[in-house]
Amino acid sequence: MEVKQTSSIDFPKLNYWAGGKGNALVLLHGFPQSGALWSRVWEGLSNHFRVIIPDLPGAGDSAFVSREMRMEQMADSVKLVLDTENISTAVFAGHSMGGYTALAFAELYPRSVIGLSMVHSVCDADSEEKKENRRKAISLIDKGGKDAFVKQMIPGLFSARFREKYKDVIEKQIQEACKVPGDNLVAFYNAMINRPDRRKVLKDGHFPVQWIIGKEDSIASPEKVMNQSIVANVNFVNVYDACAHMSMLEQPVELVKDLTYFVKYCYKM
Repeated sequence: MEVKQTSSIDFPKLNYWAGGKGNALVLLHGFPQSGALWSRVWEGLSNHFRVIIPDLPGAGDSAFVSREMRMEQMADSVKLVLDTENISTAVFAGHSMGGYTALAFAELYPRSVIGLSMVHSVCDADSEEKKENRRKAISLIDKGGKDAFVKQMIPGLFSARFREKYKDVIEKQIQEACKVPGDNLVAFYNAMINRPDRRKVLKDGHFPVQWIIGKEDSIASPEKVMNQSIVANVNFVNVYDACAHMSMLEQPVELVKDLTYFVKYCYKM
């Protein structure tokens, strides 16, 4: 994968990876990761597709924008990357917050979306309870508790079996997340708090939707995601045993296989 950059007045620096040939597949990372989250799957996917992996604004090597960032801004940053690469249409795979970004993109640029894979992600808005929990986290971060918050949050993204067997992988995720400035984490949380319900985007969309579900996922619970997996006109559902919120690390081989099948289907329609 080649590391590249682009910029505009709104986005002083956007970092992204690009590799492979053929039809375009865009991978969007979740919170509080960067595009590097996909490193265990990007080689397998780039054997089949032109893979584009942005660092969303404020993540990785992309410049911070504002604490009051919105999902629509993240979507616009992805559009800038695609325009830079002269890509007009793509399949999008969004992990968690990346799924929310992909939904915002599909609402803003519907003709650019060939298909959408929701990787441990949902299409509705935060509940009031979820919003309040995010606000409490923002308060903790602003009081200097960023690292404590990250160290408590990251292990819960993985299944119990993975936590026990791959402590080094989890520790690396913690270290990388701790490098993200507090204001950047707050910006992501504000964007998630203020995002609207976007079920209508999927209901009205003329593209297939894939749902990647971890049976042990406590963030995007199997029950909730399964209830949403009938929203789109065409739905693919892949459920992973012994997996929580991070299939690209917990079960990368399965994820490459399922994404490859789905993306090829989308381009054959």
